[in-house]
Amino acid sequence: MGLTKDSTGLGAAGGGLALQRRSPEERAIALAGNPNVGKSTVFNALTGMRQHTGNWPGKTVAAAQGHCRHKEKDYVLADLPGCYSLLSHSAEEEAARDFLCFGGADCAVVVCDASCLERNLNLALQVLELEPNGAVCVNLLDEARRKGVSVDLPRLSRLLGVPVVGTSAREGEGLGELMDQAARLCAHPLPQRERPLVNYGPRLEELIGRLLPAAERLAGGKVPARWLALRILDSGGSLDQALARELGRDPMEDPEVRDVLREAGGLEEVRDQIAASLVGRAEELARAVTRTGGGYSQRDRKLDRLLTSPLTGFPIMLLLLLLVFWLTIAGANVPSQLLSQGLFWLGDRLREGFASLGPPEWLTGLLWDGMYKTLAWVVAVMLPPMAVFFPLFTLLEDLGYLPRVAFNMDRCFQCCGACGKQALTTCMAFGCNAAGVVGCRIIDSPRERLIAMLTNNFIPCNGRLPMLISLISLFFLGAAGGFGASVLSAALLVGVIGLGLLMTFAVSKLLSATLLKGTPSSFTLELPPYRRPQIGRVIVRSVFDRTLFVLGRAAAVAAPAGLVIWLMANVQVEGASLLAHCAGFLDPFARLFGLDGVILLAFILGLPANEIVIPLIIMAYLSQGSLTELSDPMALRALLVENGWTWVTALCTIVFSVMHWPCSTTCMTIRKESQSWKWTALAVAIPTVCGLGLCFLIHTLAFLAGA
Repeated sequence: MGLTKDSTGLGAAGGGLALQRRSPEERAIALAGNPNVGKSTVFNALTGMRQHTGNWPGKTVAAAQGHCRHKEKDYVLADLPGCYSLLSHSAEEEAARDFLCFGGADCAVVVCDASCLERNLNLALQVLELEPNGAVCVNLLDEARRKGVSVDLPRLSRLLGVPVVGTSAREGEGLGELMDQAARLCAHPLPQRERPLVNYGPRLEELIGRLLPAAERLAGGKVPARWLALRILDSGGSLDQALARELGRDPMEDPEVRDVLREAGGLEEVRDQIAASLVGRAEELARAVTRTGGGYSQRDRKLDRLLTSPLTGFPIMLLLLLLVFWLTIAGANVPSQLLSQGLFWLGDRLREGFASLGPPEWLTGLLWDGMYKTLAWVVAVMLPPMAVFFPLFTLLEDLGYLPRVAFNMDRCFQCCGACGKQALTTCMAFGCNAAGVVGCRIIDSPRERLIAMLTNNFIPCNGRLPMLISLISLFFLGAAGGFGASVLSAALLVGVIGLGLLMTFAVSKLLSATLLKGTPSSFTLELPPYRRPQIGRVIVRSVFDRTLFVLGRAAAVAAPAGLVIWLMANVQVEGASLLAHCAGFLDPFARLFGLDGVILLAFILGLPANEIVIPLIIMAYLSQGSLTELSDPMALRALLVENGWTWVTALCTIVFSVMHWPCSTTCMTIRKESQSWKWTALAVAIPTVCGLGLCFLIHTLAFLAGA
């Protein structure tokens, strides 16, 4: 096929997303499609597996842009947000529509699922009305064949009047032909269509005909005149302002347009008629070109009955969660120890080399004992669990299981006055709370999006899991060891996470009944077919797009935090370090909640990265000047017990780890997504108050019981 792969980010300009062409000769191709049709797989196969995303100004959605070279010519591809229609007003649909209108693409390719063509053709018709110079990519032909579905591609091409190409993007089938057709459209645009793709009925067609002269004059060649006439008839919403801005005048203010609309009378039924006509035409086309065998989707239906049933769906979900955490715990222990030993050994050698240059002792300590050790600890603790967890999480995503999780959890979130899509952002929070907050963009309702952001931190992220696992193992497993200990540890961890999930439900319910009142919105959730995961792609995508991304953000704040920690541990005032003074000051308050001053101070100083909380506790108890590692679990337990820890202290620390303020990265992400310091402050206050309240209750009950 002759593709050379590269990728770059999308930049925003004006009111929309701007293509970043590397040269004036580079042609632009827009990829549109429903969710779960393999659109991003097509994009990744053509441009490379890695790409950067960019946001539309004012919209909480992102798209990816990549470059490829085909037959000695360069092309830039834009992977638009997945959407079901261009007529609705969700952020994804508005963003895709605005880019197709004003983004400057030379052609559009609509990606469809061969096994459910009827639903996909609805969007294809809308895109081709807006961008007549387009093609249709009928993807997932391999899955369609397994389900006994066949599509007459030549006939569909004749009916639509555009090129239609069949592909199996996961296998690389048909991508060369797809690029051939797209390149041909870029070089030689299709002539104006003689007959419209959709007939909207006598009344609407009459009104469209009367509006066409004015629409042609107003459009000025920037958008199709017939499409503009349709938008005038169903005007309203954000598109009116966008059209007025791009066309230089408001079409609704044109005298000729106003005359037609005034004579037409009420147009309340226009939107419904437009939608119904599109659906009817899509059904007609699908019936004409699709043949279905007898065994269609039987396997998927059987699996869905098992995985989405109220009786079996939740137990299976909990067992899978238990399995993922057990694999994470069992698989990360040894690599984490080896990485820690290697990084600390390297740090000692670098420290010796730096000291040989004769710098002041305080500078050596600041750089190596402070910044480097903190950074090394964060990397050693975070990287191995993430390297296990994220591929497992991505594997479940690739299999098609995560939408089933959202389906199961939808009922729970609906009962709490929240959106069922919050289940997906909750899953993302297990890897990183900041990623979970960004994931809240998929929620259309601003009210429900805020609820999801404010409660996201109740789910412990990957940075908190090592501490939870350590304390569970040290104080609640007794003499258990080996396989049984790892399974029991995972089971107890699932219980702790269950507590966080219950708090998510409770606080969501409280917010939806008080500060963020409203009626839960409905949403469309498509259950994609179960697919055989591509292990190589899963590993690469999870490592580069998730693991290293999260690790990089944590490392960026870990080094400055190490500087502050070293200064506090080494600056002496009246015979004691600043660290000891601060811990002593906090101690009376912390003991009300079953903690002590050192524990509370460690959580405060761990704001940049939760991974350093335990090392900070060790450092303070040992009165060391830098973060200290205790590789022997029994030595760590002995140190904690010597400093007054009991099972009550461990339990309160575990609860407070699940429920306290978000890390600095998550706080800044909430600020960016909500555009408000008020909501950011509330996101800090809510879990902290809940955590302190529950710790106070546990400590009080234990005291009354004589524990």
